[in-house]
Amino acid sequence: MYRAKTTIEQWRILQAVVDFGGYAQAAAQLNKSQSSLNHAVTKLQDQLGVALLEVIGRKAYLTEAGEVMLRRARHLTQNIQDLEELASNINQNWEPEITLAVDLAYPRQYLYSALKAFQPYSRGSRMKIVNTVITGTEEAVVEKWADLVIAGNIPKGFLGEPLCQEYFYAVCHPDHELAQLNSPIEPSELAQHLQIVIKDSARLPQEKQGWLKSEQRWTVSDFHCAIDIMQQGIGFCWLPEYTLIEAFKAKQLIKLNIKGSSFRAVSFYLIAPKADKIGPGTDMLYQQILALRQCNAHEAL
Repeated sequence: MYRAKTTIEQWRILQAVVDFGGYAQAAAQLNKSQSSLNHAVTKLQDQLGVALLEVIGRKAYLTEAGEVMLRRARHLTQNIQDLEELASNINQNWEPEITLAVDLAYPRQYLYSALKAFQPYSRGSRMKIVNTVITGTEEAVVEKWADLVIAGNIPKGFLGEPLCQEYFYAVCHPDHELAQLNSPIEPSELAQHLQIVIKDSARLPQEKQGWLKSEQRWTVSDFHCAIDIMQQGIGFCWLPEYTLIEAFKAKQLIKLNIKGSSFRAVSFYLIAPKADKIGPGTDMLYQQILALRQCNAHEAL
């Protein structure tokens, strides 16, 4: 087995001397004597047989070889720090991985703001963010495979905190046959046209939504694909408002005037399926999502 000639502490001292501009400055920052730092770096260079630093005046500069080796050493010292922090986190029951299931219809700008705020305090926990659709989101709650779930409804037996309300509109291309009708469209007539639907992510999908009535269907995996297809003049689709802003501005899609149903509102909730076993990292993310929730009144486009 290979035995290292150098120590992590030697590389940390070298890094400090370079970062703080000299032995005196590094000694003050590390609360060590200047002579001990000088000795550590000298011994490091002797052990390696390579000159890492040269002192010009009162300031220490890296040699060309020193630049290469210190760059590699920074990765080493960071990995050691991460490893030690991981051990501390495990000792405190901090989760090594957090799984967040998010209904595809939840506005992403709210989610990303919460994740950005959480990241600096995540302690290296891996984040697994899974997009779910319709009953696939409910499945994530009921089967408890996710630590946190953002869902459009709360399954029986669970509790959730309200986050926001999102509006869904039936839309199509301006040249589509449905767009040419002046009077409100009867739901029965709408059902005769091709509908673009988003694939339910559940293992055993259960069709509960009343807006999925058309017999003619094309199923796609995401909203972007649905929009691209409709921009070719094909079919109609119910989509959340946040996905339609650009298409509305460019007049590539229009809202359908449907009798008795100009839009559908969906309220989103934050659910902790394993609330009695929630870890400190999951709880911190939970609180961050709640702190940035958007429960303000809807502003129509």
